[in-house]
Amino acid sequence: MELKQQLKLSQQLVMTPQLQLAIKLLQMSRMELVETVRQELLENPVLEDLQTEPGNDRPPPGEIAHAAEPVPDIPEQGRDQAAAEGDKKASEIDWERYLENHAMQAPMPGGSHRGFDELPSFETSHSRDEDLVDHLEWQVRMSDMVDDERKFAALVLGNLDEKGYLTLEGLKPEEVVPKLAGEADLNPEDAEEVLKMIQCFDPIGVACRDLRECLYIQAVHFGLDTLVLTIIDSHLSDLERRNYQAIAKKTGVAVEEIYDVAEVIAELEPRPARNFVTSDPQYIEPDVWVHKVGDQYFVAANDDGMPRLKISGFYRSAMKGDASAREYIQSKLRSAQWLIRSIDQRRKTIERVTECIVSKQREFFELGIEHLKPMILRDVAEELGLHESTISRVTSNKYVATPRGVYELKFFFNSAIRRDDEDDIASESVKQAIKKLIETEDDKHPHSDQKLVELLAQMKIVIARRTVAKYREMAGILSSSKRKKYF
Repeated sequence: MELKQQLKLSQQLVMTPQLQLAIKLLQMSRMELVETVRQELLENPVLEDLQTEPGNDRPPPGEIAHAAEPVPDIPEQGRDQAAAEGDKKASEIDWERYLENHAMQAPMPGGSHRGFDELPSFETSHSRDEDLVDHLEWQVRMSDMVDDERKFAALVLGNLDEKGYLTLEGLKPEEVVPKLAGEADLNPEDAEEVLKMIQCFDPIGVACRDLRECLYIQAVHFGLDTLVLTIIDSHLSDLERRNYQAIAKKTGVAVEEIYDVAEVIAELEPRPARNFVTSDPQYIEPDVWVHKVGDQYFVAANDDGMPRLKISGFYRSAMKGDASAREYIQSKLRSAQWLIRSIDQRRKTIERVTECIVSKQREFFELGIEHLKPMILRDVAEELGLHESTISRVTSNKYVATPRGVYELKFFFNSAIRRDDEDDIASESVKQAIKKLIETEDDKHPHSDQKLVELLAQMKIVIARRTVAKYREMAGILSSSKRKKYF
């Protein structure tokens, strides 16, 4: 073993705090960004939100809290040198002069978007329907159950799934009632009687353990004939496959009569909780707007609800005294400056990417989804001079409001389907073509997947049958055997 000096040249990836923050904010959704900014406002005393102060007018368009820098990307080389230069510049900043100049600048854009009507209040646009459990609890209170039975009923209502069925994870349907009866100190036979009472509450068939029991309870309640009860109890699997001939053979009844029974069963409700809200609605806030003015399309960032950030000048006097306070305030100032710059860079990057998408997909905005062009991340990355990973971060969980509706930015990126003697077509356009063919088919003779392949070939769209089946399933469309109407 020996000690010696060795000269070595190597490259390594160095990500500055500014670059890490920019990348982190870039891949956030709008709601995540708002939450992050509000959290930073709580932790960083140097930052101010002018929306919370009365009497502040919206700054003129184009004015921001800090001069914007070029959109950040992830370069392949030179990160270590950039990091060293960035740290050196940060240490040389005259923060006192920075605060004096910054106090005269306008805050970051925020508040309501110009050109839009005032939105209604939350109270006028949001309503909450009665919950299924609340509705059933009211009926339990109105019944003549004793305390043990009410305790069992509460356990039943607490284990209803989104369909309104009584389920317990890891237990078979016949094991659910004995399990809950034991927890409520109730005899299993009495528990079954209580469950039957609950199943007759409104909606009829709630708290059943499977589809067969749900339909059977409803059929008994509505007084349907014996044949209906027999088919629900013993031939539900054949009914699901629409194998009416097999049911007719097993029951000794004419096929036409089985058709009538199947039509009656189709009127029953397989999901008793359908009309009750089981979860809060999910709201989408677009990150950008696309407006059409004449023949031109314009892209504007959506600043509604975004805090208007500005660096406070209150702490300028504190920097002149205590050295420890000066160091603390300088670190907070640096953090606030990075945040404001990163948010502005994020905003401009999303606008640039959206403008590029609008330029490439103009026919979609003019004529509709059938004219959506094939496009991949590389197409936008090469035109804007950015990395594909940056485009991926920009388009993930970001939404754009267009004259044709609200879309995720990822929607505009589609693989290409080749066509004979014509330009390639986007896969989303093929899905739309399949939907239109199915919408115009004869209900009694629906198109099979192979027939759809042949019809698409007439439109010069050549794809395999398995591709048609995949696109059909992605659109939530049943197979031809299940789409067929017998009545």
